[in-house]
Amino acid sequence: MMAWAMLSLPLMDAAAKYLAMHEAMTPGSIALIRFALQTMIIVPIILVSGGFAALRPHNWSYNLLRGLLIGSASTLFFISVKYVPVADVIAIFFVEPFILTAMSAVFLGERVGWRRWLAIAVGFIGAIIVIQPNFARFGLVSLLPLVTATLFALYLILNRVLSARDTSLVMQYSAGIGGVIAVSFGLLAGTVFGVDDLTWSMPSSAFALLLLAVIGLISAFGHMIIVTAFRHAPASLLAPFQYFEIVSAVAVGYLVFGDFPSASKWLGIAIIVGSGLFILWREQRNAAPRTGSS
Repeated sequence: MMAWAMLSLPLMDAAAKYLAMHEAMTPGSIALIRFALQTMIIVPIILVSGGFAALRPHNWSYNLLRGLLIGSASTLFFISVKYVPVADVIAIFFVEPFILTAMSAVFLGERVGWRRWLAIAVGFIGAIIVIQPNFARFGLVSLLPLVTATLFALYLILNRVLSARDTSLVMQYSAGIGGVIAVSFGLLAGTVFGVDDLTWSMPSSAFALLLLAVIGLISAFGHMIIVTAFRHAPASLLAPFQYFEIVSAVAVGYLVFGDFPSASKWLGIAIIVGSGLFILWREQRNAAPRTGSS
């Protein structure tokens, strides 16, 4: 399940890139439709399984905040993939585990040893290697995946806090509502200040509608599959599967858009993935029960 989810998520990003490049849809409108469809898909499932009472999360404010974070992250991510190759954006986004580890130390009081701090620093060096040629070509937009990773790490921090009381369906539904609110305000601000990527646009073809449906379905069910996988296997086993994303991202980027990472970008990707796997290994080792007199 985890491998399937990781291999499918870049298809959503590629669909968003195609809509922005070839169907004249803005990233903001794609993100808004994504969260609207996600909510429309999940609400009937909740009603059938638990009735109207099941729609209410235990903490509305924090769940809506999750939605605001993931809505903002998704919009910035879709803006990124409009200009930057999908594989590059996902590779840069892979610094998210490093940011999450650092935030866990700051906000949750989790202990992070010097080896993991060193791995975080090395991982960011890998991100710089990937970013540098894109920064020269695309400018500040190449830094948006870092902002997205930061917002997503904050979103995951809230997930850790709230998942003990709310089901994955309720969390996805409330995040969808928060996402709609966040992107709607973004579109309003973009219209007022003349930011083209944050204005409303309508799908203009049947193929555009099909791609939007694909985005909605992957958004609704992809993350639910991930949550289900984590309920059936330990996080330390499943976490490395997130790097499967780079496989389908490179494949789709090459087949659809003709993009293929250069040798230097592959070096950066290898550094990021290696550092991330080291952090996961250290977390697994530290979580394992110690035996013996020491």
